[in-house]
Amino acid sequence: MDPLETYWNIKLDYVKKNLLENGFDAFVVPSRNAAKDLVMGEIIPALKPSSIAFGGSMTVVETGVYEAVKSLSGIEVIDTYDNSPPPEERIERRKRALLVDLFITGTNAVVEGGQLVNLDGMGNRVAALAFGPKSVLILCGRNKIAQDLESAFMRVKHYAAPANAMRLSRKTPCTQLSYCDDCSSPERICNVWSIIEKSAPKGRIKIILINEEMGL
Repeated sequence: MDPLETYWNIKLDYVKKNLLENGFDAFVVPSRNAAKDLVMGEIIPALKPSSIAFGGSMTVVETGVYEAVKSLSGIEVIDTYDNSPPPEERIERRKRALLVDLFITGTNAVVEGGQLVNLDGMGNRVAALAFGPKSVLILCGRNKIAQDLESAFMRVKHYAAPANAMRLSRKTPCTQLSYCDDCSSPERICNVWSIIEKSAPKGRIKIILINEEMGL
């Protein structure tokens, strides 16, 4: 067997075990296609949500879950990824997303011990993770796994945040430096931290660990 494949199988199973112990529902899948099949074929049918919304996530888009959910009939989908409405409407959609039955998003980091670490610009995503939506579903590539909280903070501030600022064409120092300068730019995307130690209530947050590198 490929040693790298063995490594990731062991690692992902270990993280899954710790997430389960912390009250999360956790799944391990081999690919982005398998993640989409699990979401559309099992999780959404089991939850029977009447409304679904999204938090910013490249992984949700890369798995095909975003487009698949938008095509569902009989379910209200609040499309927070659509940037065509005026800013006031986009803010209103993010507020409405806090009250849906199912909120689908990614995460900046998953600590091996079974915690989630996230950093937001506006705070709508971390707000939904903590409270509001009846259920939360997180899609997470294996590259998001961090050994401990310190590693997770470093990953977010000095890799994920600068890379995302570059992706969004933000005018921030990190897009030139490639690391966080703790700036005061009005276009800063690093404003609200969240550490979720356990899912409350148990099973409210569901995490699919994908055995692929996905997102930032």
